Amino acid sequence: MGLLRVVALSVVGVLTGLGGAVALSSGTGPNCATGTIDTATITASNLSIEGFAGDQLVNAGVIMNAATSLGLPIQAQTIGVMTAIGESSLRNLTYGDNIHGVTNPDGTPTSSLGLFQQQQWWGSETDRLNPARAAAGFFAALKKIDGWETQPPSAAAHTVQNNADPDHYTRFFAPAAKIVAELTAIAGSNCLGSDPVALAQELVAHANNGTLTGLVPDHIKEIRWIAQGRTVTDCGIDERILQIIVIAVRNFDRVGISDINRACTGQNFGTGWSSHTTNGGGMAVDFYSLDGRPITGADGLSIRLIGLLDPVIPDGARVGQSECRSGAGIRLALDHLDQFPDRCNHLHIDVALAGNAPMLITQN
Repeated sequence: MGLLRVVALSVVGVLTGLGGAVALSSGTGPNCATGTIDTATITASNLSIEGFAGDQLVNAGVIMNAATSLGLPIQAQTIGVMTAIGESSLRNLTYGDNIHGVTNPDGTPTSSLGLFQQQQWWGSETDRLNPARAAAGFFAALKKIDGWETQPPSAAAHTVQNNADPDHYTRFFAPAAKIVAELTAIAGSNCLGSDPVALAQELVAHANNGTLTGLVPDHIKEIRWIAQGRTVTDCGIDERILQIIVIAVRNFDRVGISDINRACTGQNFGTGWSSHTTNGGGMAVDFYSLDGRPITGADGLSIRLIGLLDPVIPDGARVGQSECRSGAGIRLALDHLDQFPDRCNHLHIDVALAGNAPMLITQN
């Protein structure tokens, strides 16, 4: 269980234990660690993520650490894990496609080995069967690709691996994103990446498997465009809003979003100021459900999310539904979030008045 989720559950415990009117402090929240995955913790935890366990997850952690050592972001970690899933199912194989009779152009047998099924030109057999060295070689090649950050993940991996099918790795992106997210939270750092494309790609993985949903009009498309590296006029999303949604999907089994950038969808709920449209829009997010249940801003699920966000969100950020909570006899003593009244059919979070201050668990 990740530290973020532990903080959330402790918040629920306070509410459940006290009942009625509650003075709630969200605490200090998680600290931003080094970003290095402790593989010993993975081994001891008996984890299973998307059907991968044991040495497979240890290998994923080694791949992630190799990216970190080269200064690469979570986006690169996910591409690396995705590629290794596609090549070896995260197993350090001592054999490769040569067992199927595949040959080099000169007729000699191929000898692909290891997590990334690397051929002779990647290095010695010893290096290719060393997960850390094999991963370092993969990421060194990835860094040389001009604009890899804005390419579809499978296309970037294909350029490194020279796979026959440029789309070969796409189906492995969603489980890779889940593995990276959970290992980050459980075994290493609770930091959030600061790259909008990587954040959006993590969210798209959840949208694709149905754990992140929208309503009509659909605001998930705004996230998809960012994940593709596209800039669509009046459809941007503040980096911190993406990070807030990432925190939600990492800590709830299902997350429903009703609003992000209303300038993008042409929604107009009056002529007054709105954090959904100011400064080009995308400065706010409305959650309408968590764990598949409707929320009001005063229910236990809403309080869990508020408890997750308050320790790590910058001063000046706001949370709505204050009257919904006061009507339910809930008083929250928050450190960073300012509260304001709003309709009791969702939970509103915005950073429109927080200036350019970053989230407090951001890892560049």
